[in-house]
Amino acid sequence: MMSLVSAMDNYTFNSLNLQIEGLKVTVHSVYPVFFFLLISYIFIMFTNVGIVVLVCIERSLHQPMYLLFCNLPINDIIGNSIMLPRLLRDILVPPSERIISYYECVVQAFFSHMFGTASYAILMIMAFDRYVAICNPLRYATIMNNRMVIKLTVSAWGVSFLLVAVLLGLTIRLNRCRAVITNPYCDNASLFKLSCESVFINNVYGLSFTVLLFTSSMGSTMLTYAKITAVCLTNKNKALNSKALKTCSTHLSVYLILLLCGMLTILMHRFPQHSDYRKLSSIMFHILPSGLNPIIYGVQSKEIRKLLSNLFLPLIKGGSNTFVITTQ
Repeated sequence: MMSLVSAMDNYTFNSLNLQIEGLKVTVHSVYPVFFFLLISYIFIMFTNVGIVVLVCIERSLHQPMYLLFCNLPINDIIGNSIMLPRLLRDILVPPSERIISYYECVVQAFFSHMFGTASYAILMIMAFDRYVAICNPLRYATIMNNRMVIKLTVSAWGVSFLLVAVLLGLTIRLNRCRAVITNPYCDNASLFKLSCESVFINNVYGLSFTVLLFTSSMGSTMLTYAKITAVCLTNKNKALNSKALKTCSTHLSVYLILLLCGMLTILMHRFPQHSDYRKLSSIMFHILPSGLNPIIYGVQSKEIRKLLSNLFLPLIKGGSNTFVITTQ
């Protein structure tokens, strides 16, 4: 009898099936929201996969700047593929049928936090690349060799993996007495809120994790750009300064978009009465940077623009010539 009660308690307090609250949308706005997210997902996949393929197959882009940048679209592809397809499915089903297994929820939370952490880490190593290129141009090829590119890439992903693994490890150790995820998708906060145990350690580590991530990324970026600005002000080479301004403005634009989206998401957690806006901001944190990154780099990068024009202009001209022949 005691074993039966124990089994029932384990099922009640550690349920393997969780319910996701998801987005609260009216009946009339279900399909507009669904198609907006679907188009966003297709656009993110098409542009980011295109950038990765372009960098891989085009030898002229096998430079440290583009190889390091390639980590960003890969991260965007993984992060959005884990979150958006599940969100699209949940929009079309009633709230009572939005069920997810605990293990799937943990995996989704892990990759969700990996997406955000790796984004900042990748932009930090890209800032270092820009610093070396502008402040030490004569030694750039020596410093930014293939070994350094691999070291920077492994360190960005490795540190992100370690930080997020500890974050989720502290959460999965907790027993659960609730089974509702009050978020559009699974993340660490929504998981440890399922527990009735003390989450003091989780809060301390989570806060330390956030402070470390923001201060290190902002500090390194500010220091890097301060040194780059000093070099540009003392350097009278207009061509070099113009190139530095173009490449740095691209990187800085991508970083500021990610930083503002991240800060908005964290800020909205402080206002529980605006939970719907918090959910929207958490989704936009995935969609907005991932959709804008390829556009910003595609527009600013002379090499990528040239390759895209060489790729698509013959197709457009060929199509127009075919149209003229058929109409004649």
